[in-house]
Amino acid sequence: MKIILNGEARDVAQANLAVALEELGYSTAKIATALNGNFVPASARASTPLSDGDLLEVVAPMQGG
Repeated sequence: MKIILNGEARDVAQANLAVALEELGYSTAKIATALNGNFVPASARASTPLSDGDLLEVVAPMQGG
C-alpha cells in the first residue's frame, strides 16, 4: 500500500503501524508518530491500522542545545 511518510510517498507491505515502522527501518522505542495528524503513542502502534493514502509523520529526538 502507498502511504505518505514525512511528506514522501512510500510503499509498505504491512497494514499495522508498528510492523510498518520496523519495515521502514525505524527504532520504534525512540520516535514519536502521528497518523493523519493525530499523535499515536507507542503503546497503541500495534493496534493502529494503516490505510492506503495515510499521512504518517515520524519524528526522532535530536541531541544538542
